[in-house]
Amino acid sequence: MINYRVMEIQDYEDVITLWRATEHMSLRDADSRANISAYLDRNPGLSFVALFNEQVVGALLVGTDGRRGYIQHLAVSADLRGKGIGKRLVGMCVDALAEIGIMKTHLFVLNDNHAAQNFYAKLDWYPRNEVTMMTFNHSDNLNV
Repeated sequence: MINYRVMEIQDYEDVITLWRATEHMSLRDADSRANISAYLDRNPGLSFVALFNEQVVGALLVGTDGRRGYIQHLAVSADLRGKGIGKRLVGMCVDALAEIGIMKTHLFVLNDNHAAQNFYAKLDWYPRNEVTMMTFNHSDNLNV
């Protein structure tokens, strides 16, 4: 039986291990324990884990800017995919966001991650082709 609960920073080692084992997962310095702790503190009750025999087998990091929700780093253990765990985690986060008045949620999927794109399409998510994501990294531009 799979149990679900809010992600806590004590889950970090298990969650980061799952993320590292997940193909197409793009991890950066922003995914350090300290940064994830701060993220969870700023977005309480929005990120979730799935547990099987008390082991983390699914995780979803979720936050908000106050207007929109943002899903990041959905992962399910490869041997448990196709059992509805990812769908349930996504549903839980969308419901948690709705409870605080956030009705629209975005996510980013790598262009070559067709499995994730297909997964989200089955859940009625759709691509936004009219926008281009742009990034500014302050640490890359300290001499500006």
